[in-house]
Amino acid sequence: MSIGKRHNADWASILLGVGLGLTIAIEIESTSRSDWNSVYPTITSISRVAALIGTYFALVGLVFVARISWIERSVGHDRLVKWHRKLGPWSLYLIFFHVLLVGLGYAGGDQISTASELWRMTIKYPWMIPADVAFVLMMLAGVTSYKKARAKMSYETWWTIHLYTYLAIALGFMHQVLTGPMFIGHPLNQIYWKGLYIAAAFVIVWWRFVIPTARSLRHNLRVDKVVVEGPGIVSIVMRGRHLDKLNAQGGQFFSWRFFQAGHWWLSHPYSLSAAPQEKFLRVTVKNLGDHSAEIQNLKPKTRVFFEGPYGTFVASKASRGHIVLVGGGVGITPLRALMEELDETKDVDVLFRASSEKDIIFRKELDTLADMRGARIHYLIGSRKDHPLNAKYISKFVPAFRDSEVYVCGPTTLVASVREAARDVGIPKDRFHDEAFEFHAV
Repeated sequence: MSIGKRHNADWASILLGVGLGLTIAIEIESTSRSDWNSVYPTITSISRVAALIGTYFALVGLVFVARISWIERSVGHDRLVKWHRKLGPWSLYLIFFHVLLVGLGYAGGDQISTASELWRMTIKYPWMIPADVAFVLMMLAGVTSYKKARAKMSYETWWTIHLYTYLAIALGFMHQVLTGPMFIGHPLNQIYWKGLYIAAAFVIVWWRFVIPTARSLRHNLRVDKVVVEGPGIVSIVMRGRHLDKLNAQGGQFFSWRFFQAGHWWLSHPYSLSAAPQEKFLRVTVKNLGDHSAEIQNLKPKTRVFFEGPYGTFVASKASRGHIVLVGGGVGITPLRALMEELDETKDVDVLFRASSEKDIIFRKELDTLADMRGARIHYLIGSRKDHPLNAKYISKFVPAFRDSEVYVCGPTTLVASVREAARDVGIPKDRFHDEAFEFHAV
């Protein structure tokens, strides 16, 4: 990471830290000794702290995936998504405990059951019903974020559920400012809290909607043709104007929205499968039984709206003289694009694991690229047992594995195996670059 980019990330971290401090401070500043001098008032005060921090974490989580360009360049999209996923559960835990503790605190003071107290609060206080809806939507997003739950649903279902997170955070706002003691009679606290919401809304609207829409219209990207690459695998070639101005690199991905019936409402992340050109971009998609199954039915001249490019899975990150590219199945697509852009002085080995010969895509293109630059391609056809991709096995094909820079893309299990292999031979984290096929944040 360059000094300038590191400073951008540092400034963002400082702002987030200051924001967290101020969030805690507005609760402390607005309480008195009576709010902490007995059990039930203390429980209620703790619940309010939990609500403030939980909401702050939720807003920060949205900012993490707002696609702010200078933060993306500094930190990398994948890392921001990981932070979003790690912060999300804490936001949900805190909001859950807020609901539980505020019910206990008030119920204890009124000497009634917690359930009765929560119902009384719902019908008595303003904007409580929207807040209850917000709570349900956020808990639903949390439950569907767990790996086992996520694995059982289509990308479309997951995406739609998480889209309601934006609505949930908005619905909770009026309840906070109209009933929270830290805001009633505290105009500066209100200004700060409203400012957080306005800032979050601005960056989301600006970077997720205004900029992508303007760029999509400016570059006039449309489907040029759909090419069958193999069983259940197609490439979408898109034509536009001045696409070199996007400054995209092989290995990066975009979120694509195809304006055709059945496609326009949903955005999907697909990596470039060829180095970008002035007039053409290409992505390659495998039929996974969801929205991807209909990609092959896209018609030429269909307008394409996009967000991106995103990701730091690029050739310019390579600092070593020897590069190892490891791809599994359709995971070879960003590696094939990245291969075009690697410096010709680099020594390159490509390990392509596939279950059968028919799953080998781009073979002719890969062989041509390898001949042009003197790279070595190892086609590993068979099961995981046949090709375990541990340190010993990889070193059979790549004796210099220990001194290499590694790029890997494919199923989560493959990425995990190669990561462990790299760790076993002592490859540091800054020489290991991965792109796993998992749901990206909404």
